[in-house]
Amino acid sequence: MPITPDVTGAAALSIVESLLLALNDHDILPEKEIVGVLKDAASTHANDPGTDGLEEHHKDVATLINKILAGGNSVRRP
Repeated sequence: MPITPDVTGAAALSIVESLLLALNDHDILPEKEIVGVLKDAASTHANDPGTDGLEEHHKDVATLINKILAGGNSVRRP
């Protein structure tokens, strides 16, 4: 059974989010560092020149990461 990119991406996002939460819960990475990782990832995609023909894809990825940041999903907040 072939795995579609949407399923792969959703699985990767879920795994990474769980890892970021665990790193914070166990005091391995503070919230500031986790937010920095996400901002770096968003910036990388937002500033991608699209020479690979996936300019819109990169913009969409940056938008999603920024929504995750705005929602606070990657760190546990009271």
